[in-house]
Amino acid sequence: MMTKKKFPAFAVALGLLGTVSCSNDDNDTPPVPKADLTFNILKLQPLTEGAQYEGWIKVGEETISTGKFSTVNPDQKFSVEKAKLDAATEFIVTIEAPGDNDNIPSDTKILSGTFINNVASVTTNIIGDFNNSTGTFVMATPTDDDPDTPESTMNNEFGLWFMDPNGGSPVAGLKLPILPKGWKYEGWLVTKDTPVSTGTFSKLDDVDDASPYSGNKPSPNFPGEDFLSNAPQGLTFPADGDVRNKKVIISIEPSPDYDQATPFYIKPLEGKAGEETAPVLNKMLVDVSQLPFGQVSK
Repeated sequence: MMTKKKFPAFAVALGLLGTVSCSNDDNDTPPVPKADLTFNILKLQPLTEGAQYEGWIKVGEETISTGKFSTVNPDQKFSVEKAKLDAATEFIVTIEAPGDNDNIPSDTKILSGTFINNVASVTTNIIGDFNNSTGTFVMATPTDDDPDTPESTMNNEFGLWFMDPNGGSPVAGLKLPILPKGWKYEGWLVTKDTPVSTGTFSKLDDVDDASPYSGNKPSPNFPGEDFLSNAPQGLTFPADGDVRNKKVIISIEPSPDYDQATPFYIKPLEGKAGEETAPVLNKMLVDVSQLPFGQVSK
């Protein structure tokens, strides 16, 4: 018959004490000290289609997320590792894709500022300086011009081009800063309360990225669109593509753009078309009043 070996009670107790002691050693790591980063940013508008803002601090060559957010309230606070925050020299806000979950800032940087005495004054200068921007456009429909059909040149009110004919030697109609990676310009015609894109672009003296409503003839080497066919839902072209007396906008758009149906809220140029078609110029006015700005404190 097998006999069970008995262990002294004190040996069992010592074993239990040893187990408890090891467990305590595993939990002795002190918590990482945290500190508040406080936002006081004005005119930063909610994003659409699931995109979010994300804050970042620069510590040497390292870029550290301070968290994602959708809206900005006065004195909004984010908890950040204190040692990292104390060492931070710069603050940046990016626009991140819907569902983004990495720790890498996107190219679409909308605000930035340098910490001076623990306060960073943040502006959109990281995108560009729009204060001296100017714009002109003409009404013309070059993509359906046909020398054998004289009437094809008599519908110029259905086209919008950001150019100056300049007596037969056309030049760019827009004066705007070159945008960094992560942003593009986009032209818009507002007709029947519906914004219709003329296309996104990066160069002021080249064709834009799309021409969904234009004809099949060559277009000028400038951004613009003829509103002749394939109208968006709710509109009819060419009738609703009559540019006369309509609002015309230049916006800056995140690239990639998560909401392609409406202009982004930063619109540096805006104008209203008159009655006269090309070569008569229509002027646009600069508007920097909607640019977000503010302070971030640590």
